[in-house]
Amino acid sequence: MPTQIHQSPQRLKTLFRALTHRNYRLFFTGHGISLIGTWMQRVALGWLVYRVTDSAFLLGLVGFAGQIPAFLFAPIAGVLADRWNKRHLLLLTQTSAMLQATLLTGLVLADLVRIWHIIALSFFLGIIHAFDMPIRQSFVVELIGNKNDLGNAIALNSSMVNGARLLGPSIAGILIAAAGEGTCFLINAISYLPIIAALSMMRIAPRQSASRNGKIWDGLKEGFTYASGFEPIRTILLLIGLVSLMGMPYIVLMPVFARDILLGGPHTLGFLMGSVGVGALAGAVYLASRSTVLGLERIIPVAAALLGVSLIVFSFSSLLWLSLILMLTTGFGQMVQMASSNTILQTIVDDDKRGRIMSFYTLAFMGIAPIGSLAAGYAASQIGASWTISIGGMACILGASLFAGRLSSIRTQVRPIYVTMGILPEIARGMQRAVEPSAHPKTIN
Repeated sequence: MPTQIHQSPQRLKTLFRALTHRNYRLFFTGHGISLIGTWMQRVALGWLVYRVTDSAFLLGLVGFAGQIPAFLFAPIAGVLADRWNKRHLLLLTQTSAMLQATLLTGLVLADLVRIWHIIALSFFLGIIHAFDMPIRQSFVVELIGNKNDLGNAIALNSSMVNGARLLGPSIAGILIAAAGEGTCFLINAISYLPIIAALSMMRIAPRQSASRNGKIWDGLKEGFTYASGFEPIRTILLLIGLVSLMGMPYIVLMPVFARDILLGGPHTLGFLMGSVGVGALAGAVYLASRSTVLGLERIIPVAAALLGVSLIVFSFSSLLWLSLILMLTTGFGQMVQMASSNTILQTIVDDDKRGRIMSFYTLAFMGIAPIGSLAAGYAASQIGASWTISIGGMACILGASLFAGRLSSIRTQVRPIYVTMGILPEIARGMQRAVEPSAHPKTIN
């Protein structure tokens, strides 16, 4: 019993060790508040579109407009992230996002909003996110003094995102019913102030960046050659892209399930999205409690398969309690796969190419999703939302199986990097002893 009491504080310390870094603490707090508003806006926007248009296709079109900029602009953002001050770039993206939310608030509260306004503002926000996400992902390493805490920081980031996914939709469901969608948009606009303040307060040590004078195209070509030529990075990105294309569109179609299949209202939508957040938060806590990146490559296909199975069963569920459980496992599988992939990529990538690899991660995660959203909206209008989501789940299972077949090769290629970094300390120590002067009496001075 005393041993368990002694171990509990140690486990908590391990779980939250990235928060010992001041800059990361500021980022975690400010961005966490902002993300609650972001999820409130996302749920309110989907409900507004479906309430006004009664069209699954337009739900998919709005999702497409908000996500396609990541496909177009994320690679450019990666080059900029490797060349420019990331904190200054993030201040620009967060301020622009606050402006978008403010415009949307004004249109809705003044009862002037039209579907073309929503599509245009979604596209504008998509451009902002296309630049913000790869910059923000690659910025995390600059907030952590000890690189051994990077995996924990990424997992805590995921906890923050999915804690917000839990709170935001639940609050949005209540506010939509009580005061309308415009209130959610207003709260989102205000929620950007904490992250802007946090970024302003950070003290970031100067880092040597790539030359700003080179052509963007050359930077893109170098990053693409690096990513496509290294199997672990290439395989991880391909699986993320497949899941984003076939699995992620369930989010866009959630209002259809909430209203037409489960016969609910905005509260039901909020509960469903909240369940995704609970599952994702559980997955993030699980990853944060891990002390090493070792073994994450085995977890990735398992998580992707869990996502696929959950979507298939959910697609044919007409029971709210069962659907909530399945959304929980969906969120867990989705988050564990994406965060594990992120952690491995950030661990094995060269520092001078981190921004570009994170831009490809954004491209696979967000850039491919709009194509899936548009296709899912059209497919749902033709074969129904249930079959659309079910087919997507089957594709996720297939992708997980193909990834699992490459595990042996991936682990072989990643192993030397882990040895060099000391992640495999017993091997690293053995290598060090092998080259110590005492082991080589004839070493030349």
